[in-house]
Amino acid sequence: MSFFEAADPVFSTYVLGNAPLKQLATGFDWVEGPVWFGDANCLLFSDIPNNRIMRWSPDTGISIYREPANYTNGHTRDLQGRLISCEHGSRRVTRTEHDGTITVIADRFEGKRLNSPNDVIVKSDGSIWFSDPHYG
Repeated sequence: MSFFEAADPVFSTYVLGNAPLKQLATGFDWVEGPVWFGDANCLLFSDIPNNRIMRWSPDTGISIYREPANYTNGHTRDLQGRLISCEHGSRRVTRTEHDGTITVIADRFEGKRLNSPNDVIVKSDGSIWFSDPHYG
């Protein structure tokens, strides 16, 4: 594991020794929410300060996927392969449909607006779990 410094030895069990770190792009201040679309051979991630979702492909490199992106942070895919995103700016969790339209999954809890949805995951049963910290 010459590319990694593990603070906890357990981390070593999750890292392939022959999988080196690879820098895909530069020029970003703060990126989060990487999600791989194997069927499209691309990686999406959020460029939060610039309010956009970026796309990286080994064939075409870096491009803008969506701008503006409502200061989107965490991303994942649902069981149908659609993009699920946490949007800080609009205080909601959304799903990007296959045709590109956006569906709001959640923007309220117990009648109150969400704070700042941050990270998201889809469980094997299809349920969507996300964090909603008070900051954002």
